[in-house]
Amino acid sequence: MANKEATVAELTEKFESSTAVLLTEYRGLTVAQLKSLRKSISEDATYAVVKNTLTKIAANKAGITSFDEELVGPSAIAFVHGDPVAVAKTLRAFTKANPLLVVKGGYFDGSPLTAAEVGKLADLESREVLLAKLAGAFKASLFGAAYLFQAPLSKAVRTIDALREKQESAN
Repeated sequence: MANKEATVAELTEKFESSTAVLLTEYRGLTVAQLKSLRKSISEDATYAVVKNTLTKIAANKAGITSFDEELVGPSAIAFVHGDPVAVAKTLRAFTKANPLLVVKGGYFDGSPLTAAEVGKLADLESREVLLAKLAGAFKASLFGAAYLFQAPLSKAVRTIDALREKQESAN
């Protein structure tokens, strides 16, 4: 009993401290395949095989009730502490190579996710790519502003230069 309470407390803490939670079913996967999946997402998440009843209790304690219906069969959860998009992409890639892994749903930013929404999350570009695009947009707008500020000075210089040439040719 004390062991179960400790497990529930640990799971509750993981639910509360995670940026996202992705629920999967791993029926039919080998231990080696699960180890490979854990290793591939270890930078951004921890992947844990969980007991359904204890997970329901822990999720409800953390304020997540969307998993109540989905916690059937052999379940495992990716507790994301890094980039949720990267984990979703890795899970999708692993699912393509190992169709026995099924993404059931998730929980992200205070909202439950369906399996289709987890797929849409995987379609997003990574954080680094989005930041690079944002930096490029800032650079382009700054370059445009610098050009606008420099244009009147350039125009004045060209006008003065043209007047000078006109006076020299008149003399």
